Amino acid sequence: MGGKQGSAGNVIAALCSFFIPGLGQMVQGRILKALFFFVVCAAGYALWFLAFPWVIAAIVHLWAIIDAATYKS
Repeated sequence: MGGKQGSAGNVIAALCSFFIPGLGQMVQGRILKALFFFVVCAAGYALWFLAFPWVIAAIVHLWAIIDAATYKS
């Protein structure tokens, strides 16, 4: 499945990113972007007790899902 693009591949990647931020980008073979999304979301969600980092993480998580769904090589 690595590097698979197109509508079916992007739907699978978006679903992966829904559950784990960056996993969809990893499935598409975009390692650096996957690491970025995962690290930012993990750090933001880990700081859930502070409102601002949690909000940023939620926005970046949504961005990861949309990015995986709309990827064109």
